[in-house]
Amino acid sequence: MKKYPIVVKSGPVVPAVSKQRGKPASGQRREAPVEIDGPVRSGAFLSFSYSYTEISSAGSTARVKSRRTAYENGRLASEQFEGELDRASYDRLIGEAERHFTGQAAFLLRSLFPFLR
Repeated sequence: MKKYPIVVKSGPVVPAVSKQRGKPASGQRREAPVEIDGPVRSGAFLSFSYSYTEISSAGSTARVKSRRTAYENGRLASEQFEGELDRASYDRLIGEAERHFTGQAAFLLRSLFPFLR
């Protein structure tokens, strides 16, 4: 294989072909490096993401477990962690989640209200 080194090229490679069908042009030498394309990029339809977060409270602390997995650009990446929060941070987080949920529900009901008459 020392005779045929490989070179990665980012653009498309079209070999020169002579008038004789299927034979390389006479100007091309066998010792020339073989050119190949870079890695294949997958389209957007081949990507996904999954995440999971669990928060539970007991006493003065709250436990957090989180996991995230994603497949993008042909690579699978996964992360996970566990930790503890103080009770005040947990209460603030729950309050923000409740406000967000009620805001979204109110927006939905306001948009449907004209149809209920």
